[in-house]
Amino acid sequence: MELLRNAVRPYAWGSRTAIAELLGRPVPAPHPEAELWMGAHPGDSSRLLRHDGSEVPLVRLLDSEPTYQLGRGCTGRWGNRLPFLMKVLAADEPLSLQAHPSSEQAAEGFAREEEAGIPRNAPDRNYPDPTAKPELICALTEFHALAGFRDAHRTVRLLNQLDVPGLRAHTGLLEAQPDRDGLRALFTTWITLPEDTLRALMPELLRACSEHVRAEGEFRLECATVLELGESYPNDAGVLASLLLNRLVLQPGEAIYLPPGNLHAYLRGTGIEILANSDNILRCGLTPKHVDVAELLRVLDFDNGRMRVSTGTRRDANLTVYQTEADEFELSRVDWPCGDNAEVALDSAGPQILLCTGGGVRLSPLNTGHGVNGHGVPSSLRELELERGDSVWLAASDPCVVARPLDTAAETQLFRAAPGLV
Repeated sequence: MELLRNAVRPYAWGSRTAIAELLGRPVPAPHPEAELWMGAHPGDSSRLLRHDGSEVPLVRLLDSEPTYQLGRGCTGRWGNRLPFLMKVLAADEPLSLQAHPSSEQAAEGFAREEEAGIPRNAPDRNYPDPTAKPELICALTEFHALAGFRDAHRTVRLLNQLDVPGLRAHTGLLEAQPDRDGLRALFTTWITLPEDTLRALMPELLRACSEHVRAEGEFRLECATVLELGESYPNDAGVLASLLLNRLVLQPGEAIYLPPGNLHAYLRGTGIEILANSDNILRCGLTPKHVDVAELLRVLDFDNGRMRVSTGTRRDANLTVYQTEADEFELSRVDWPCGDNAEVALDSAGPQILLCTGGGVRLSPLNTGHGVNGHGVPSSLRELELERGDSVWLAASDPCVVARPLDTAAETQLFRAAPGLV
């Protein structure tokens, strides 16, 4: 049970306040801070703060002590690799429109690009690793996103209300086949439009969206998003693609799970993101980075309908679990309202990362004193206090830990990341 020092990723779309406030640093930060990474990603591994003042990268520790740190279940499934990455994601501007491959697609694509000799850090590389990248985002603040293809019949209704002259033929295409095949055909048409066609079409679309917003029409939030994206990414096919997706506003504690093939973009807000430890991204637009249309179409899932928003499953009065089909991760949230001093057991057959997002938490092992784990490595069993913004690593071989608030006069919150299946 050791505190972590975590890397902050300074992407241009990030916030200058959210992560700095969480970590207790001066606000505003000098530069945008987009993501706080907690895990063993080789590009920016967390570092364990040792009792003697030294630091060790978590990724290096997993290589030297895989069974002790990860447990036999994890190592048998994922080797020396921590299967998940936990993040605080803080967006002040939209991220790129993107999707992620399935395990089979990632393995095939990785092998294909390896055989072709494409460097893994090449800007046109689609598959830097052979693994899937499902993810879940849980809102800490009001969180805005585009995710999953909207029901095709509702999209026909939206396009008919906008009645953009340059899109009438396209609307008819979907109206004649309002299903996944019709969406694939329309999306493929839009994503491959020549730049001069987009340049002529975009002013018509933006004008129609502006009129719809002023008239407080049925799809005013969707149209306001098109206007925002069109201003930031003029003549980008991703602006058109956004018309096909569910426009979501998550409240704190609400979450969405993004399986392989789900087209999505985070627009703004702060949340806890947990994802498989992979870098495989197929971009669609809203970015100057590489877009491989053919590969994107191979990966995308055109199933359509409402995007499921989860509030999690209550395991007891304090513990909420966000269950998904992903084996790589499971996210849990522990809440203590003012006056609540309940002890919550945080047991897992695999490793865990804990992050305090409100108040302060005391972590205590169920047993006291000193012991020896099953591999013969001595473990010092001690209490540890977390303040807001602090995070801690719990090895699979550590004893079960119980958590309780430091101060019952304040609301307290803790997030836990663990493997979904070990």
